[in-house]
Amino acid sequence: MKDYVHGYSEKESKRLFDQARTLDDLLHCDSIFPENIKVLEAGCGVGSQTKIIAPKNPSCHFTSIDISEKSLKKAKALMQSLNIKNVEFQVGNIFNLDFESESFDHIFVCFVLEHLSNPIQALLNLKNVLKKGGSITIIEGDHGSAYFYPSSKFAQNAINSQVKLQSKHGGNANIGREIYPLLCKAGFSECMVSPRMVYIDASKPNLVEGFIKNTFTAMIEGVEKDALHNSLITKQEWDQGINDLCRTTEQDGVFCYTFFKGIAIKK
Repeated sequence: MKDYVHGYSEKESKRLFDQARTLDDLLHCDSIFPENIKVLEAGCGVGSQTKIIAPKNPSCHFTSIDISEKSLKKAKALMQSLNIKNVEFQVGNIFNLDFESESFDHIFVCFVLEHLSNPIQALLNLKNVLKKGGSITIIEGDHGSAYFYPSSKFAQNAINSQVKLQSKHGGNANIGREIYPLLCKAGFSECMVSPRMVYIDASKPNLVEGFIKNTFTAMIEGVEKDALHNSLITKQEWDQGINDLCRTTEQDGVFCYTFFKGIAIKK
């Protein structure tokens, strides 16, 4: 993985927590694992997902890894502040895992594959440390699924700039649609993917604030400097695009985005 396209700022940390909180029910209503198992969370970042799934599975022992020591420090402090005690944090790289084969009963990967240049190899490495009969959960978004009213070519161009930047960094912001074939190519069995659509209009003020403003638009805004530096869009077009994304939060606005949650078994 090249540099994390969104960066490691305090603002980005806040966005990740806003995203996790807003999407908790949508993404994790069924993130319930068998009791007393060992779970590897690969790419835990600042712990925005950890603080949701660990309490949902209090009898499970989580080993949560990330390549960023700075992020792990924040994640550990967060778990301590919330009195979450079933998580152990370690510095770790998906492409060089420091675990014995078949060490875990379940593997949880959320918003990680989109940043990797070789997601198949990542899945193969994770599969190696998964026990036979063990399971894996993968959750990813897909920027190609974003559509909105009023429609705007400028807003779409701003989104596309982020997609191009992520590709330049070695990732894929449209990876959600690829979860099923990726799991199959990695040799997993019983692969199942369920789309989780976020549909937002003025009747859902929490999502207007939590997702359109604080999650999606904040994410796009965060790459402005790089988008302009790489001449992917002009400043005038960028400003219009962000304004048009914000326009979807008004009384007649509508915004849709789809996440994909995949589950599979290692035979």
